[in-house]
Amino acid sequence: MNYGRLALVASIILAPVSALAQDKAPNDAQIAAIVVTANQVDIDAGKLAETMASDKEVKQFGRQMVTDHTGVNESAKALAKKLNLKPEDNPTAESLRSSGQQNIQKLKGLKGPAFDRAYIDNEIAYHQSVIDAMDKTLIPNAKNAELKALLVKVRPAFIAHLEHAKQVQADLAKKG
Repeated sequence: MNYGRLALVASIILAPVSALAQDKAPNDAQIAAIVVTANQVDIDAGKLAETMASDKEVKQFGRQMVTDHTGVNESAKALAKKLNLKPEDNPTAESLRSSGQQNIQKLKGLKGPAFDRAYIDNEIAYHQSVIDAMDKTLIPNAKNAELKALLVKVRPAFIAHLEHAKQVQADLAKKG
């Protein structure tokens, strides 16, 4: 594993989370926007992995990210509609969107095993940062009980994704 590359990826992804921690606590509308944006970023990367990955396991992981994060987004959007809560764009959501677009551009410039490793490294860092944001900021600051319950409900899926990505990373390392 290239720890330097992983540290760089983590610093890019964690910047929005750090910015969030420095700002005032997000309100429910901002949390909704962060959740939808974070999921969309992973959907976009997963779609790219489905088409560009050279490793079958990486393609399958990308497909799973599209499916699972689309499901979370549909739940989040349905809840926001039910609660008459319009997701409110904010610096954290904007930063997530921007870093997601930068990641896509970087990944588009890679091919074969280099793409596979970069995608999975990013997925590990990304899922860890989202879990940290959920634990430290989103769940504690969600005022609406249903929004908080949704965040708590989907958290185990993010942990499962993180563990799955680590396993794929280990498998890629064995392949060389």
